[in-house]
Amino acid sequence: MAAHYRVRVTQLAGVGTPSPGHRVPAPVLFIGSGTAQYVGAAVAVGLFARLSPGGVAWLRVAVAALVLLAWARPWRQRWTRRALLVAALFGVVLAGMNVAFYLAIARLPLGTAVAIEFIGPVAVAAVTGRGWRERAGIGLAACGVVLLAGITLRDGGHEVRLGLVAIGIAAVLWAGYIVLGRHVAHHGTGVGPLSVAMTAGTLAFAPFFARSLGTVVVDVRLAGAVVAVAVFSSVVPYAIEQVVLRRVTAATFAILLAMLPATAAAVGAVALRQWPQPIDLVGLALVSGAILLTTARPPTTLTEVEGSGSAAATTPGDPGEVAAGR
Repeated sequence: MAAHYRVRVTQLAGVGTPSPGHRVPAPVLFIGSGTAQYVGAAVAVGLFARLSPGGVAWLRVAVAALVLLAWARPWRQRWTRRALLVAALFGVVLAGMNVAFYLAIARLPLGTAVAIEFIGPVAVAAVTGRGWRERAGIGLAACGVVLLAGITLRDGGHEVRLGLVAIGIAAVLWAGYIVLGRHVAHHGTGVGPLSVAMTAGTLAFAPFFARSLGTVVVDVRLAGAVVAVAVFSSVVPYAIEQVVLRRVTAATFAILLAMLPATAAAVGAVALRQWPQPIDLVGLALVSGAILLTTARPPTTLTEVEGSGSAAATTPGDPGEVAAGR
Protein backbone atom coordinates (compact mmCIF):
# COMPACT_ATOMS: atom_id res chain seq x y z
CA MET A 1 0.00 0.00 0.00
CA ALA A 2 0.29 3.77 -1.15
CA ALA A 3 1.65 6.74 -2.65
CA HIS A 4 1.27 10.96 -3.12
CA TYR A 5 2.33 15.33 -3.29
CA ARG A 6 4.63 16.50 -0.75
CA VAL A 7 5.61 18.55 2.25
CA ARG A 8 8.93 19.55 3.74
CA VAL A 9 10.80 16.68 5.26
CA THR A 10 11.40 18.37 8.60
CA GLN A 11 7.69 18.73 9.22
CA LEU A 12 6.63 15.12 9.70
CA ALA A 13 9.75 13.08 10.32
CA GLY A 14 13.38 13.75 11.10
CA VAL A 15 16.00 12.92 8.52
CA GLY A 16 19.74 12.82 8.33
CA THR A 17 20.35 9.86 10.63
CA PRO A 18 22.34 7.06 8.99
CA SER A 19 20.07 4.21 8.05
CA PRO A 20 20.78 0.52 8.59
CA GLY A 21 19.40 -0.11 5.11
CA HIS A 22 21.88 2.21 3.36
CA ARG A 23 23.67 -0.70 1.71
CA VAL A 24 20.54 -1.96 -0.02
CA PRO A 25 19.77 -0.14 -3.30
CA ALA A 26 16.97 2.36 -2.81
CA PRO A 27 14.92 1.10 -5.78
CA VAL A 28 14.94 -2.41 -4.32
CA LEU A 29 13.71 -1.09 -0.99
CA PHE A 30 11.02 1.01 -2.64
CA ILE A 31 9.71 -1.93 -4.64
CA GLY A 32 9.72 -3.92 -1.41
CA SER A 33 7.69 -1.17 0.24
CA GLY A 34 5.12 -1.15 -2.55
CA THR A 35 4.94 -4.92 -2.56
CA ALA A 36 4.36 -4.96 1.21
CA GLN A 37 1.52 -2.46 0.84
CA TYR A 38 -0.28 -4.54 -1.73
CA VAL A 39 0.42 -7.83 0.03
CA GLY A 40 -1.36 -6.22 2.97
CA ALA A 41 -4.27 -5.39 0.67
CA ALA A 42 -4.33 -8.96 -0.63
CA VAL A 43 -4.42 -10.30 2.93
CA ALA A 44 -7.29 -7.90 3.60
CA VAL A 45 -9.24 -9.29 0.64
CA GLY A 46 -8.89 -12.74 2.19
CA LEU A 47 -10.56 -11.44 5.36
CA PHE A 48 -13.67 -10.15 3.62
CA ALA A 49 -15.39 -13.51 4.07
CA ARG A 50 -15.22 -13.00 7.84
CA LEU A 51 -15.35 -9.21 8.17
CA SER A 52 -16.83 -6.45 6.07
CA PRO A 53 -14.37 -4.54 3.87
CA GLY A 54 -15.14 -1.38 5.81
CA GLY A 55 -14.57 -3.21 9.07
CA VAL A 56 -11.14 -4.43 7.94
CA ALA A 57 -10.19 -0.92 6.82
CA TRP A 58 -11.33 0.55 10.14
CA LEU A 59 -9.40 -2.04 12.14
CA ARG A 60 -6.28 -1.33 10.09
CA VAL A 61 -6.57 2.40 10.83
CA ALA A 62 -7.27 1.68 14.50
CA VAL A 63 -4.22 -0.56 14.88
CA ALA A 64 -2.05 2.03 13.12
CA ALA A 65 -3.44 4.74 15.42
CA LEU A 66 -2.53 2.74 18.53
CA VAL A 67 1.00 2.13 17.25
CA LEU A 68 1.49 5.79 16.35
CA LEU A 69 0.07 7.03 19.65
CA ALA A 70 2.48 4.81 21.57
CA TRP A 71 5.34 5.96 19.36
CA ALA A 72 4.67 9.71 19.07
CA ARG A 73 2.88 10.43 22.38
CA PRO A 74 1.31 13.56 20.89
CA TRP A 75 -0.02 14.72 24.26
CA ARG A 76 3.52 15.91 24.97
CA GLN A 77 3.29 18.44 22.14
CA ARG A 78 1.59 21.80 22.21
CA TRP A 79 -1.58 21.95 20.15
CA THR A 80 -3.71 24.86 19.05
CA ARG A 81 -7.41 24.39 18.42
CA ARG A 82 -6.86 24.97 14.70
CA ALA A 83 -4.06 22.40 14.54
CA LEU A 84 -6.26 19.78 16.21
CA LEU A 85 -9.18 20.53 13.90
CA VAL A 86 -7.04 20.29 10.78
CA ALA A 87 -5.44 17.04 11.98
CA ALA A 88 -8.85 15.60 12.83
CA LEU A 89 -10.25 16.47 9.39
CA PHE A 90 -7.16 15.00 7.77
CA GLY A 91 -7.70 11.79 9.75
CA VAL A 92 -11.35 11.52 8.74
CA VAL A 93 -10.36 11.90 5.08
CA LEU A 94 -7.54 9.36 5.52
CA ALA A 95 -9.82 6.80 7.16
CA GLY A 96 -12.55 7.41 4.59
CA MET A 97 -10.05 6.91 1.79
CA ASN A 98 -9.04 3.54 3.20
CA VAL A 99 -12.62 2.43 3.74
CA ALA A 100 -13.53 3.37 0.16
CA PHE A 101 -10.43 1.61 -1.18
CA TYR A 102 -11.25 -1.60 0.69
CA LEU A 103 -14.85 -1.46 -0.49
CA ALA A 104 -13.46 -1.18 -4.02
CA ILE A 105 -10.95 -4.05 -3.87
CA ALA A 106 -13.72 -6.30 -2.58
CA ARG A 107 -15.29 -5.87 -6.03
CA LEU A 108 -12.45 -4.97 -8.41
CA PRO A 109 -9.06 -6.47 -9.26
CA LEU A 110 -6.36 -4.98 -7.05
CA GLY A 111 -4.27 -3.63 -9.92
CA THR A 112 -7.27 -1.99 -11.58
CA ALA A 113 -8.37 -0.34 -8.34
CA VAL A 114 -4.90 1.03 -7.59
CA ALA A 115 -4.48 2.39 -11.11
CA ILE A 116 -7.87 4.11 -11.13
CA GLU A 117 -7.30 5.61 -7.68
CA PHE A 118 -4.16 7.35 -8.94
CA ILE A 119 -6.38 9.74 -10.88
CA GLY A 120 -6.72 11.66 -7.60
CA PRO A 121 -3.02 12.49 -7.12
CA VAL A 122 -2.51 13.08 -10.84
CA ALA A 123 -5.46 15.50 -10.84
CA VAL A 124 -3.92 17.43 -7.95
CA ALA A 125 -0.69 17.72 -9.93
CA ALA A 126 -2.60 18.91 -13.00
CA VAL A 127 -4.51 21.55 -11.04
CA THR A 128 -1.54 22.85 -9.05
CA GLY A 129 1.10 22.49 -11.77
CA ARG A 130 1.79 24.92 -14.58
CA GLY A 131 3.76 22.83 -17.05
CA TRP A 132 2.89 20.63 -20.01
CA ARG A 133 3.74 17.51 -18.03
CA GLU A 134 0.80 17.97 -15.67
CA ARG A 135 -1.64 18.59 -18.51
CA ALA A 136 -0.39 15.63 -20.50
CA GLY A 137 -0.39 13.52 -17.33
CA ILE A 138 -4.06 14.08 -16.56
CA GLY A 139 -4.90 13.25 -20.18
CA LEU A 140 -3.00 9.98 -20.06
CA ALA A 141 -4.46 9.10 -16.69
CA ALA A 142 -7.99 9.82 -17.90
CA CYS A 143 -7.49 7.59 -20.94
CA GLY A 144 -6.12 4.80 -18.77
CA VAL A 145 -8.94 5.08 -16.25
CA VAL A 146 -11.62 5.13 -18.96
CA LEU A 147 -10.04 2.08 -20.54
CA LEU A 148 -9.78 0.16 -17.26
CA ALA A 149 -13.26 1.16 -16.11
CA GLY A 150 -14.78 0.29 -19.47
CA ILE A 151 -13.25 -3.17 -19.57
CA THR A 152 -14.24 -3.76 -15.94
CA LEU A 153 -17.84 -2.68 -16.60
CA ARG A 154 -18.04 -4.92 -19.63
CA ASP A 155 -16.99 -7.95 -17.63
CA GLY A 156 -18.98 -7.23 -14.46
CA GLY A 157 -22.38 -6.33 -13.11
CA HIS A 158 -23.87 -4.37 -10.25
CA GLU A 159 -21.10 -5.18 -7.77
CA VAL A 160 -18.47 -4.01 -10.23
CA ARG A 161 -20.29 -0.72 -10.69
CA LEU A 162 -20.32 -0.27 -6.93
CA GLY A 163 -16.61 -0.99 -6.90
CA LEU A 164 -15.97 1.70 -9.51
CA VAL A 165 -18.00 4.20 -7.50
CA ALA A 166 -16.02 3.29 -4.36
CA ILE A 167 -12.64 3.68 -6.05
CA GLY A 168 -13.78 6.99 -7.53
CA ILE A 169 -14.61 8.19 -4.02
CA ALA A 170 -11.22 6.92 -2.82
CA ALA A 171 -9.50 8.91 -5.58
CA VAL A 172 -11.33 12.10 -4.58
CA LEU A 173 -10.44 11.54 -0.93
CA TRP A 174 -6.83 10.87 -1.88
CA ALA A 175 -6.74 14.27 -3.56
CA GLY A 176 -8.21 15.82 -0.41
CA TYR A 177 -5.70 13.90 1.70
CA ILE A 178 -2.87 15.45 -0.30
CA VAL A 179 -4.14 19.00 0.11
CA LEU A 180 -4.94 18.59 3.82
CA GLY A 181 -1.67 16.80 4.48
CA ARG A 182 0.29 19.89 3.59
CA HIS A 183 -1.67 21.92 6.14
CA VAL A 184 -1.23 19.25 8.81
CA ALA A 185 2.51 19.27 8.29
CA HIS A 186 2.68 22.96 9.14
CA HIS A 187 1.20 22.32 12.61
CA GLY A 188 3.65 19.83 14.04
CA THR A 189 6.80 17.78 13.72
CA GLY A 190 7.48 14.07 13.73
CA VAL A 191 4.57 11.63 13.52
CA GLY A 192 2.55 13.42 16.21
CA PRO A 193 0.09 15.01 13.77
CA LEU A 194 -0.35 11.71 11.96
CA SER A 195 -1.07 9.89 15.22
CA VAL A 196 -3.75 12.46 16.10
CA ALA A 197 -5.18 12.19 12.59
CA MET A 198 -5.37 8.40 12.69
CA THR A 199 -7.03 8.52 16.09
CA ALA A 200 -9.61 11.01 14.86
CA GLY A 201 -10.32 8.86 11.81
CA THR A 202 -10.74 5.80 14.01
CA LEU A 203 -13.20 7.57 16.29
CA ALA A 204 -15.15 9.10 13.40
CA PHE A 205 -15.84 5.73 11.76
CA ALA A 206 -16.22 3.74 15.00
CA PRO A 207 -20.06 4.01 15.03
CA PHE A 208 -20.16 2.27 11.66
CA PHE A 209 -17.46 -0.38 11.97
CA ALA A 210 -16.50 -0.86 15.64
CA ARG A 211 -18.70 -3.96 15.82
CA SER A 212 -15.97 -5.71 13.79
CA LEU A 213 -13.80 -5.51 16.88
CA GLY A 214 -16.09 -7.94 18.70
CA THR A 215 -15.49 -10.59 16.03
CA VAL A 216 -11.73 -10.11 16.10
CA VAL A 217 -11.08 -10.16 19.85
CA VAL A 218 -12.52 -13.66 20.24
CA ASP A 219 -10.51 -15.14 17.35
CA VAL A 220 -6.74 -15.08 17.79
CA ARG A 221 -6.01 -16.10 14.19
CA LEU A 222 -8.32 -13.45 12.82
CA ALA A 223 -6.77 -10.84 15.10
CA GLY A 224 -3.33 -11.86 13.89
CA ALA A 225 -4.44 -11.47 10.28
CA VAL A 226 -5.77 -7.97 10.99
CA VAL A 227 -2.48 -7.01 12.63
CA ALA A 228 -0.68 -8.44 9.59
CA VAL A 229 -2.75 -6.17 7.33
CA ALA A 230 -1.76 -3.14 9.42
CA VAL A 231 1.89 -4.18 9.52
CA PHE A 232 2.20 -4.89 5.80
CA SER A 233 0.10 -1.92 4.70
CA SER A 234 1.36 0.72 7.12
CA VAL A 235 4.28 -0.20 9.39
CA VAL A 236 6.56 -1.90 6.85
CA PRO A 237 6.09 0.72 4.11
CA TYR A 238 6.63 3.51 6.63
CA ALA A 239 9.85 1.96 7.92
CA ILE A 240 11.21 1.23 4.44
CA GLU A 241 10.28 4.59 2.97
CA GLN A 242 12.02 6.34 5.89
CA VAL A 243 15.19 4.85 4.42
CA VAL A 244 14.44 5.06 0.72
CA LEU A 245 12.93 8.34 -0.33
CA ARG A 246 15.60 10.53 1.18
CA ARG A 247 18.14 8.74 -1.03
CA VAL A 248 16.58 9.00 -4.48
CA THR A 249 16.37 11.82 -6.98
CA ALA A 250 13.07 13.12 -8.31
CA ALA A 251 13.60 11.30 -11.61
CA THR A 252 14.26 7.97 -9.90
CA PHE A 253 11.33 8.48 -7.57
CA ALA A 254 9.03 9.17 -10.52
CA ILE A 255 10.03 5.91 -12.20
CA LEU A 256 9.56 3.93 -9.00
CA LEU A 257 6.20 5.55 -8.27
CA ALA A 258 5.02 4.76 -11.80
CA MET A 259 5.68 1.08 -11.08
CA LEU A 260 3.13 0.91 -8.26
CA PRO A 261 0.07 0.06 -10.40
CA ALA A 262 2.03 -2.74 -12.05
CA THR A 263 3.23 -3.91 -8.63
CA ALA A 264 -0.36 -4.05 -7.42
CA ALA A 265 -1.40 -5.97 -10.53
CA ALA A 266 1.44 -8.46 -9.99
CA VAL A 267 0.48 -9.02 -6.34
CA GLY A 268 -3.16 -9.41 -7.37
CA ALA A 269 -2.20 -11.99 -9.98
CA VAL A 270 0.02 -14.04 -7.68
CA ALA A 271 -1.90 -13.77 -4.41
CA LEU A 272 -5.49 -13.43 -5.64
CA ARG A 273 -5.36 -15.05 -9.10
CA GLN A 274 -6.55 -11.79 -10.68
CA TRP A 275 -4.84 -12.17 -14.04
CA PRO A 276 -4.96 -8.96 -16.11
CA GLN A 277 -6.04 -9.03 -19.74
CA PRO A 278 -3.83 -7.43 -22.43
CA ILE A 279 -6.13 -4.41 -22.59
CA ASP A 280 -5.81 -4.03 -18.81
CA LEU A 281 -2.06 -3.79 -19.23
CA VAL A 282 -2.54 -0.96 -21.71
CA GLY A 283 -4.65 0.93 -19.18
CA LEU A 284 -2.09 0.31 -16.45
CA ALA A 285 0.69 1.56 -18.75
CA LEU A 286 -1.23 4.77 -19.49
CA VAL A 287 -1.75 5.48 -15.79
CA SER A 288 1.89 4.70 -15.04
CA GLY A 289 2.92 7.08 -17.81
CA ALA A 290 0.74 9.77 -16.25
CA ILE A 291 2.38 9.23 -12.85
CA LEU A 292 5.82 9.40 -14.44
CA LEU A 293 5.03 12.64 -16.26
CA THR A 294 3.61 14.40 -13.23
CA THR A 295 6.40 13.40 -10.86
CA ALA A 296 9.50 13.65 -13.06
CA ARG A 297 10.78 17.14 -12.24
CA PRO A 298 14.23 18.49 -11.49
CA PRO A 299 15.06 18.05 -7.80
CA THR A 300 15.06 21.43 -6.07
CA THR A 301 14.25 20.68 -2.45
CA LEU A 302 14.08 17.76 -0.07
CA THR A 303 10.46 16.86 0.51
CA GLU A 304 8.47 14.22 2.28
CA VAL A 305 5.88 11.70 1.32
CA GLU A 306 2.85 12.77 3.32
CA GLY A 307 1.53 10.21 5.72
CA SER A 308 4.51 7.91 5.38
CA GLY A 309 7.20 10.12 6.88
CA SER A 310 9.48 9.47 3.90
CA ALA A 311 11.58 11.91 2.00
CA ALA A 312 12.49 12.44 -1.62
CA ALA A 313 14.15 15.20 -3.55
CA THR A 314 11.38 16.88 -5.50
CA THR A 315 9.76 20.19 -6.13
CA PRO A 316 6.77 21.30 -4.07
CA GLY A 317 3.44 20.15 -5.39
CA ASP A 318 4.69 17.05 -7.18
CA PRO A 319 2.64 13.84 -7.01
CA GLY A 320 4.88 12.16 -4.50
CA GLU A 321 2.83 11.85 -1.35
CA VAL A 322 2.29 8.13 -1.64
CA ALA A 323 1.15 7.51 1.88
CA ALA A 324 1.61 4.46 3.92
CA GLY A 325 -2.05 4.96 4.71
CA ARG A 326 -2.77 3.46 1.34
